Amino acid sequence: MEKECLLYDRACIKCYDCEKCDLDSTKRCNNCEKCLEQNEEYRSVKVEDFIKKRK
Repeated sequence: MEKECLLYDRACIKCYDCEKCDLDSTKRCNNCEKCLEQNEEYRSVKVEDFIKKRK
C-alpha cells in the first residue's frame, strides 16, 4: 500500500516537502519547535481537521 502525501492530494513521491523547516526552507525540520513560538497559527489545531484527513 502506498503512503499518502501529508501536504498534497496524491501518493507520497518522497519529495520531502513535509519535512522542510517552516522558518528556513533550505533546512530539514529538526523538531526544534521555534516555529511554534513565532507563529500563532501553529499554537492551536482543530480536531476536525484530523478527522477529515483520516476518511
